[in-house]
Amino acid sequence: MNKFFHLSEIIDVDVLQKIQDYYSKATGLAVVTVDYMGNPITKFSNFSKYCSLIRKDAKCNEKCCYSDAHGGLEAARIGEPYIYTCHGGLVDFAIPIVLEGQYLGSIMAGQVKVDKKPFDGKKRMEQISNQWHDKAEVIDAYNKAPVISYEKINAAANMMHIVANHIVEKGLASVYQEELNKKNMELLRETKIKSELERALKTAELKALQSQLNPHFLFNVLNTIGRLALLEGATKTEELAISFSEIVRYTLKKSNQIVTLGVDVEYIEKYLNIQKTRFGDRLDYDIDIQEEILNIKIPFMTLQPFVENSINHGLECKEDGGFVNITGKSVGEDVSISIIDNGVGIPKNKIDMILDNSSQEYFKGSSTGIGIKNVDNILKNYFGKKYGVNIDSKVNKGTIVTVKIPKIRNARGALGV
Repeated sequence: MNKFFHLSEIIDVDVLQKIQDYYSKATGLAVVTVDYMGNPITKFSNFSKYCSLIRKDAKCNEKCCYSDAHGGLEAARIGEPYIYTCHGGLVDFAIPIVLEGQYLGSIMAGQVKVDKKPFDGKKRMEQISNQWHDKAEVIDAYNKAPVISYEKINAAANMMHIVANHIVEKGLASVYQEELNKKNMELLRETKIKSELERALKTAELKALQSQLNPHFLFNVLNTIGRLALLEGATKTEELAISFSEIVRYTLKKSNQIVTLGVDVEYIEKYLNIQKTRFGDRLDYDIDIQEEILNIKIPFMTLQPFVENSINHGLECKEDGGFVNITGKSVGEDVSISIIDNGVGIPKNKIDMILDNSSQEYFKGSSTGIGIKNVDNILKNYFGKKYGVNIDSKVNKGTIVTVKIPKIRNARGALGV
């Protein structure tokens, strides 16, 4: 047992209290359970009147505490119940609670008289009579303390020793089982995430395959359109055809790879340029990325789903349109990239559904088929759990999607998930 456990972490204190109370009633002994520091973790059971009275005296109370501490330490040292006479003349015993060599605490019991040497209390009674000659109540309480045979108190000590340590062993087994269950649940969760990532990757690969029916034919057609537009003097059409051709080439060639932020942003700029042609004055955009972070590595098409969703779900339904701003900056050892729009916003419950991957309807308009949760999972899988996606949105105000990634990461080439 490498980990240190407090006694109250292993056993059910309420159950122990009941056992202690019934044990006290059955034996006539006063009982309390203390931790390894001597602090009680249960209430006193059947605390004697005599002990209550003498503990009111500060010096006597100090001696009582010392006596208890000595008994507990001695029991821990010998590893079995230790029976002794306290400074007040009564017989106590300490039951050590030891688990795999670790002392967790003791059960302190007794406050009785035993008519057997060396526990014969006659001499001690004379000392008590002299010490408390002016306190008849104390002397009377001592005289009324129950007398128990040594055999009975020895049997009671050994019985509780077996019971207490058995309870603790079972408690530790329950703690270990609970920890094992937590680890199993974590393993199942990680397995589920991995399965979802693999399924998302296969879906993306299938869509990429479907798009590659004849990529050379597709490029040739786009180039032909571009040259035809040039011959006809349609420069804008030529620009769009070339931009779209480069986007398609990027999508097909870089799929499932690690790229630089600069390359991904270059693709995003072409995408926004096409959308600007589509929306005209209804769409404004701005890209402001610090130059020093353009060479950091990120998974392919990390930003595209957020930009596309800003337009399709945030701005398209607004009659007057809006803006999409993309910013990127260094923050300590990390990089923060934000996609900001002033669209219709996303309700809080919708954000929870998005991050839980239970709102697939929200992403049906995405040409990539990559959901926000999938991107979040990929980032966490590649960079670690502290990285990923955060969404901050206000209805009718807009949305800020923040992507957090580290500055330094050894590139794996292909993104294996």
